[in-house]
Amino acid sequence: MTGAPHIPVLLDEVIDALAPQPGDVMVDATFGAGGYTRALLDAGATVHAFDRDPDAIAAGREWPETRENPPRLVLHPRRFSEMFSAMAEAGVAQVDGVTMDIGVSSMQLDQPERGFAFSSEGPLDMTMEQSGPNAADFVNGADEAEIADVIYRYGEERQSRRVARAIVAARPLTTTGQLAQVVRKALGHRPGAPKDPATRTFQAIRLHVNGELDELASGLSAAEHLLREGGRLAVVSFHSLEDRIVKRFLKEAAGATGRVSRHLPDVPQENAPTFTRLSKAIRPSEAEVLRNPRARSSTLRAATRTVAPAREAA
Repeated sequence: MTGAPHIPVLLDEVIDALAPQPGDVMVDATFGAGGYTRALLDAGATVHAFDRDPDAIAAGREWPETRENPPRLVLHPRRFSEMFSAMAEAGVAQVDGVTMDIGVSSMQLDQPERGFAFSSEGPLDMTMEQSGPNAADFVNGADEAEIADVIYRYGEERQSRRVARAIVAARPLTTTGQLAQVVRKALGHRPGAPKDPATRTFQAIRLHVNGELDELASGLSAAEHLLREGGRLAVVSFHSLEDRIVKRFLKEAAGATGRVSRHLPDVPQENAPTFTRLSKAIRPSEAEVLRNPRARSSTLRAATRTVAPAREAA
């Protein structure tokens, strides 16, 4: 792993929400550089850490806790949506806490060869698993309508059709710099503007290539099945699409979705609430944002598992 050191976002708030105790079994669903895992281990917990990035898993294998007997750090080179089945395979039926830090990690962003960012020239990759169809395959192989749909849906880019048209006209594209320049030209980039217009398109393609929103929905369901009564869930997201999924999931799980309109009756709950004590959206302090500018857009939501059986899925 190269680049700037990774600073875990909302670390104190996440640990407060999880309230780890010695002997607890926790899941860090997005291991990355292990910021949350380190704090959980220091509190005396055993951690099962998931990551689909082989670089993160390789770095984690150097941690001494993986060599304890029994190990207090167990690494799973898998998607976190698979945590329920993976933990069953490991002989663990329930856990005391699950944390997720959604999206791309600082290490991935800081490695130009991974192709996640346009701040440095790199191959147009963006795959978290470093395998399978990548961003170049998508922008060079998909038709204009599909590219426009992805950019609109996952990047919330209002001029997605213009961007898609420019991408198709400029093909083949092989580097992050080439794609960024095409998008900037299509949208009219003003040097010195607070936000680069290519940001939304890069986000959209990354989310699509990695199936991140579907992964998040499946991971939340898996956590619901895995957490014991009183177990804690803490999820950090970085943009509105992710936060909406988390907020909606927890509200539905807590039976707090309410009525669609005040003129219509409440829809009866089919299941007993599976989560309680839903936190409000927790955001970083000004001091944290100064220390770590990437924390600026982060939001933490936390909840506690009830005794009710998990809903379908997982």
